[in-house]
Parts: sequence; structure tokens; C-alpha cells
Amino acid sequence: MIDRNESCTAGQIPMSYFACLAYLLREWTGVEHIEDYLSYAVYLLWLFFPLMVVFLLPGVILLFIYVSVIFVHIYKRKNELKEAYSHDFWDGAKEMLATLWDGHARIWHGYELHGIENIPEGPGLVVFYHGATPVDYIYFMAKLLILRKRTCHVVADHFVFKLPGFKLLLDVLGVMHGPKEECVNALKKGHLVAISPGGVREALFSDETYVIMWGNRKGFAQVAIDAKVPIIPMFTQNIREGIRTLGGIKIFRSLYEHIRLPIVPMYGGFPVKLRTFIGDPIPYEPNVTAEELTVKAKAAIQSLIDKHQKIPGNVFRALMERFHTRQKED
Repeated sequence: MIDRNESCTAGQIPMSYFACLAYLLREWTGVEHIEDYLSYAVYLLWLFFPLMVVFLLPGVILLFIYVSVIFVHIYKRKNELKEAYSHDFWDGAKEMLATLWDGHARIWHGYELHGIENIPEGPGLVVFYHGATPVDYIYFMAKLLILRKRTCHVVADHFVFKLPGFKLLLDVLGVMHGPKEECVNALKKGHLVAISPGGVREALFSDETYVIMWGNRKGFAQVAIDAKVPIIPMFTQNIREGIRTLGGIKIFRSLYEHIRLPIVPMYGGFPVKLRTFIGDPIPYEPNVTAEELTVKAKAAIQSLIDKHQKIPGNVFRALMERFHTRQKED
């Protein structure tokens, strides 16, 4: 005699896959009418699927970063015996990473870079508004390498250097801890250096109103003065519509202020239109103070926001901007 277990596959008593699964679970757990619970679970999965997606999509950026990490490790192992002492050892890796990220930028966000002519031939300090993630800076860095064959060092928060497996990638991309002396030295060597004075706090706790959150930070201005370089303001349109945070919930703000780690949930990953705008450089003036230069830099960033970003930001509008090229006017 063939029992009901066998009928799931033998077909003596026709059963759907769902009914078969329910029967097996009922036999295993001893719970009667388990198919009702399964139906409810499937309904909940269907109901909350869009919500799960918007919380999972930001992980794609992290996945791409780890793909970059794996790539530089493979590149090092493959080429460490060839031109091991050449200063351009990592040029090939940087170009490949730039191509990877530029492809993602164009496909997912229709990314555009405007005002690249404002980047000086020599050193300069790029100051930018920080979105929930620095993905727009990564896109900018890729475009800069592809179009101008230049790299740009960047100052990152200390927690980034504690992430497992990131050290080699950070070294290759010229990511710095950010002591003033290190930044000044890089600028005096002719490099571009980028910094977001708002840092992690601005990334997590600014919102669709694009409030600049620099606090009393003016160390970047002193760096520009000491290195005698211009400040180049930069802002990316719709950067807060691509990925948003739950930083408006007070408990997350309190947690960050205590442990200084970015433990704030993010959601989104929407393919909104991203345009990065580079403003006119603020030239070096020998008699200007760090406080005065900070005010000028903040005003320049605010001017870019006012000119290119509709406030408050709107995800649907940012998505629709993928289908037209008209930009926000003054």
C-alpha cells in the first residue's frame, strides 16, 4: 500500500506542492490545520515584500564595495611580482574600479557630472554635502579618473578603517584618517583632497530638506589656508532620495552620540536621477581666517542646493527626472 507521504511524488492522490508541504509539516510538527498558518505566512510575505526590498536594496552598494575589495586583492596577488616597485602599480586596478562604478552610476542612476572644468589642474580641497551613503562621491571619483585621469584623496570617518577587509582598498583609493597635517601634505604634493565637514552626522541625520550639519567644524578651512589651495564646493542632486535613513527617530541619534557608530537603519536604493554639480572655486586668500572661509564654503554649498535641489526632496519626482533633462532653475 502507498501511504500519503509517497503520494506527494507518486501522484496516487493528486496534491499541489503547497498541500504536500502542509501535509509534511503537519506530520512533522503535529500541528493541525497548519495550512492555515502557511497561507497566513504567504500573505504576510506578499504584503511586506516591498518593505523588505527597500531595506535590502541599500545593501547593493555594500556588495559593490566588497566586490571592489575582492578585486584589489586579486589584482595584487596577480601583479605583485610584476612591476612590484613601480609607482603606477595600482593604475590598472583604479581604472577597472572606475569603469565598474561608472557603469553602475550610469545604469542605475543615469549619473551626470557637471562643472568638472572647475576642478583645477593643481591641488584643491573638494568640500561636499554628505548623503546617507558616499556613493555620489564614488561616482564622482570614477568620472574624474575616466575623464581627467586624476585621482582624489578623501577623508573618511575612523570607523571605516575598522571594517574587515577594507584596508587594502582604502590604501589604493587614497582614503585618509584626516589629521590636518596629512591633508596639508597631500595638497602640497599636488593632489586633490575631498572632505565632507558634516561627516557621518550629516549623512545619518540630515533629511529631505538637505540641512547642512557642520556644527563648529572649521578644520577643513584651516587645511586649505595652510596648503594655500582653493576650496571647490560640490553637491549631488537627489542624493537623499536614493537612500534615506531613519535618523529622525531620537533613539538612533542618542545611540550614535554615545557610541559614535553609524547604527541607523537605511532604506531605499531607488534608481533616482543623480547629478553632481561642482561650483566655482573659492580662491585662496592669505588674509582670510578659518572662520570666514568656513562661512564662504557653507554658503557655496547652500547655493548649489538652492539652485539644483527642490526642497523638500521627493522620491517620485527624483525617479521621474530620469526621463527628462530639465534641471531646476534659480
